[in-house]
Amino acid sequence: MGNRLEDLEIYNLSQIFGEQIWELVIKWDYLAKDAIGKQLVRSADSIAANISEGFGRFHYKENKNFCYFSLGSILETKTGLQKDKSRKLIEEEHYQLLMKQLELIHLKLNAYIKFIGKNILNDQ
Repeated sequence: MGNRLEDLEIYNLSQIFGEQIWELVIKWDYLAKDAIGKQLVRSADSIAANISEGFGRFHYKENKNFCYFSLGSILETKTGLQKDKSRKLIEEEHYQLLMKQLELIHLKLNAYIKFIGKNILNDQ
């Protein structure tokens, strides 16, 4: 792992994902944006935001806690995408693509959390 936030693959993947969600929601009509779009953008952006906040913390335990917040945001984003699909705001193919990306982010974040956990054990 590098010493810069931008060196973290999980951070970069989640940043890209947040931008893809923005590009999806920005095209919706006012009701869709206001009712579910804003929350979807917030939850997707929160994935990267919490990773970066944790990365900037002094203690590994704090970093890990913020990564857990990111996991919650991943699940919230999945729920939002499911609602978007059921409300016909997103096509099936685009939905599947975004869900695959989110699953990859989820797996990589779990691996990062395990890595952080190793550092906690080594530092005590």
